[in-house]
Amino acid sequence: MVNEKEVVLFQGVDKVYNTGTVALSQLNLSIKEGEFISFLGPSGCGKSTALRMVAGLGEATRGTVEVFGKNPKAVIETSNDVAFVFQDANLLPWRTVLDNVLLPLELRGSDKKSRKETAISVLEKVGLKDHIKSYPRELSGGMRMRVSIARALAAKPKLLLMDEPFAALDEMTRQTLQMDLLNIWEREKMTVLFVTHNVYEAVYLSSRIAVMSARPGRLSNLIDVDLTYPRERTTAKFTEYVDAASQSLEHSMGRKELV
Repeated sequence: MVNEKEVVLFQGVDKVYNTGTVALSQLNLSIKEGEFISFLGPSGCGKSTALRMVAGLGEATRGTVEVFGKNPKAVIETSNDVAFVFQDANLLPWRTVLDNVLLPLELRGSDKKSRKETAISVLEKVGLKDHIKSYPRELSGGMRMRVSIARALAAKPKLLLMDEPFAALDEMTRQTLQMDLLNIWEREKMTVLFVTHNVYEAVYLSSRIAVMSARPGRLSNLIDVDLTYPRERTTAKFTEYVDAASQSLEHSMGRKELV
């Protein structure tokens, strides 16, 4: 497609740890502005390693990782364009919901009135406006994850990184948060890079799915999910994409058929 702005670039990326473990091998992937890309693969295939590189939390052994055409660390250190949501909500237990969301705004140094308005606004977007005075211990797992997402959104990032954020949640809560995330993505017009090992989740959320092979992690297949949003999980077309992604995942693990 023409005139699409590149947000993330992996070019010939290898990652070898000091132990000799090869986490990634020759990863090549270009992610465009406004895309929702999911890394799909088995545990230990380098999905999270790739995500951490984009966040400036790790470096490639060989090859290049760029974010907005720059070194990821430079972007992280000089702007609020990138936000990270981990599998664990990582909330500060002694701070209220509002104060947890305020934290990145406080660190940024914005004035007290505007940062409170921003924090309340993003909490409203994730359905937690009535819980701003609650503490993390008083919230369910799904609500804690909503706070984590709100905290990430508070700085108005252009790129949102999410490392299996819904993996520990029950299925109903997971599906609700998936719908909420898509609403936020479409409303905020941001780029999302999402890590999952759940095929249904990848198909439901993604504009493209990057299927990773078992270690050493390589890009095994890139699937364009040509389904309109919001997606119905029970349609024949949705099932076709689930089957295609499952087959691709099985093939990437060295298996010829589903088991």
